[in-house]
Amino acid sequence: MSAPCQQPTTPAAAPVPPPAAAVPSPTTPTATARRPAVDWRIRFAVLSLIWGFSFLLIKVGTQGFAPFQVTLGRLLAGTAVLAVAMAMRRERLPRSARTWGHITVAAFFLNALPFSLFSYAELTIPSTLAGICNATSPLWGMALSVVALSEDRPTRRRVAGLGVGFLGVLTVLGAWQGFSGLDLPGTGMALLASFSYAVGWIYVRRTLAGTGSSTLTLTGSQLFVGTLQLAVVTPVFTSAPDTFPLLPTLSVLALGALGTGLAVLLQYGLVQEVGPTTGQMVTYFIPVIATAAGVALLGEQLTWNTPVGAVIVLAGAALTQSRPPTTTARPGPRFRPRTLIRSRTAETRPERLSCT
Repeated sequence: MSAPCQQPTTPAAAPVPPPAAAVPSPTTPTATARRPAVDWRIRFAVLSLIWGFSFLLIKVGTQGFAPFQVTLGRLLAGTAVLAVAMAMRRERLPRSARTWGHITVAAFFLNALPFSLFSYAELTIPSTLAGICNATSPLWGMALSVVALSEDRPTRRRVAGLGVGFLGVLTVLGAWQGFSGLDLPGTGMALLASFSYAVGWIYVRRTLAGTGSSTLTLTGSQLFVGTLQLAVVTPVFTSAPDTFPLLPTLSVLALGALGTGLAVLLQYGLVQEVGPTTGQMVTYFIPVIATAAGVALLGEQLTWNTPVGAVIVLAGAALTQSRPPTTTARPGPRFRPRTLIRSRTAETRPERLSCT
C-alpha cells in the first residue's frame, strides 16, 4: 500500500504502496543478471491483486483482533518473509548507527503509523473507501516534494494534476452534500495514513539514498524496526487476545506474508527489470481491485460518486507523476563537426566514429 522501492529521482509514487517501504535502490541491475522465470507482466498482475486485496484483509482482520494487533501480526509476518529472503541472498544489515536512526523514522512513517491508521479507519469505513484514500498518496507526495525537495519545481502539468486529484477526493467524499453519511474520523485516518506514506517517501529520499545498502536490506531492516515499535505500543493499548478466530488470523497472516513481504520482493524485482516508471503503475490498479473485492466479497455498497471520484483521483495522480515530452534539438552550425575521421577500428565498429 505504499510505493516501495522508489528511485531517488521520483518524489512519490508507489506506490504505492504499497505496503512495506519506499527505499531508493542504490544499485542498478547488471547486464549479466539472470532473467526471471516468470514474465514481468504476470508478476505485475499478481502484485496488483495482492495490494488490492490488502484492504479487504485488513477489514476481515479487524473483525477478530484490535487494530494494533492486526498491524503487529502483519509486520511480524512480513519481517519473517524478508528475513528469509535476506538470509538466502546473504545480505548484511546496515552497520551505521546513523542509518539505523533514519530507518527508525522511516519505519514509523511508512509502516507503524499508516498500517495502524488504516486498521483503525476500517473499523468504521468500507474497505473500498480505504483503498481509494490510499490512492491519494502521490498527490500528497507531489505537494510535499515542492516544499521539501528543492530540485522538484512545480510545472503546470503537476499543479493541474494536484488540483484534479483533490477535486476527485471531494467527489469521493460527497462534499456538495455536506459529507452527510460519511464517517469523518475514519475517513480522516485513512487520508492521514496516505499522507504519512508521502512524508516517509520524502524522508527516505533525503536520508537513505546512497547509503550503500541494498533495497532489500533497508526494507527488511525497516520492517524489523516497525515490528519493534508496534511490539512496544500494542501491549499498552490492548490486551492479549483470548482466541484466534480462523478467518481473521489467516487474513492477518496473508496480509503480512503476502501484502507486506512477498509484495515487496515482487516490486523489488519489477523495478530492477522494467524500471520505476512501469513499476509504480501498480498504484493505479490498487483502488480498482480494492473496490471490486469489497463489493463482491464483503457486500459493501457503492454510490455513484465513489467510483467517479476514484477515477478523477487516479487521473490527477497520473498527471502529477507524468513528465512533458522532450524533444532533441538539432545542433546549429556552431556545433556542427568540421570533419569526420574514420579509422580502421571505426570501419568495424561504427559506433566508435569520432568527430573532431
